[in-house]
Amino acid sequence: MSNTSRTENTRTLLLQAARHEFAAHGIAGARVDRIAERAGVNKQRIYAHFGDKEQLFRHVVGGAVDELSQAVTLTDDSDPASYVTRIFDYHRSHPDLLRLLLWEALHYGDSPVPGEEERAGLYDAKVASLTEAMGGSASDTDARHLLLTLIGLAAWPQITPQLTRLVLGRDPSDEEVRDQMREHLEKFTRNAAAPPTTSA
Repeated sequence: MSNTSRTENTRTLLLQAARHEFAAHGIAGARVDRIAERAGVNKQRIYAHFGDKEQLFRHVVGGAVDELSQAVTLTDDSDPASYVTRIFDYHRSHPDLLRLLLWEALHYGDSPVPGEEERAGLYDAKVASLTEAMGGSASDTDARHLLLTLIGLAAWPQITPQLTRLVLGRDPSDEEVRDQMREHLEKFTRNAAAPPTTSA
């Protein structure tokens, strides 16, 4: 294996190990020793590749958000109901992303997050795509509010499983419960985002 391949392999192993550690413990609770041990490398490799633990967290979150953006796209043949169910399905299969975002929110509070402008650009693109998907009928502000609402609808039942259990009276990890929630989100969004009807 070449030095370049070995370096890339080490970086990949560290990012995978760090994603697991940060999702479980956040920035403050994560331990560099555990990340290095899980990756099977010396912990000095973390500092050599990423500088410090906070920079490593930035790379982990940025990578996870990029994966979501690539996996769940908004195109001109999408509609809000389709988008919200695909977001729901993605978080269902990748629960670590929501945990990472919650840890990030707790750590940074109202302060800007690292790489904020770049990440905001991803959402700017989604807003533009959502506006196109709705036939250009929504203003930029309305499209931004709708996008945030769709993300919240898809994520909230999975962010707070205890609240979902209390409200529904059923185990939110049950596949039937999740399927029913998905169906409800699709119907709700289709009705809520439908263009207003005009009377003759």
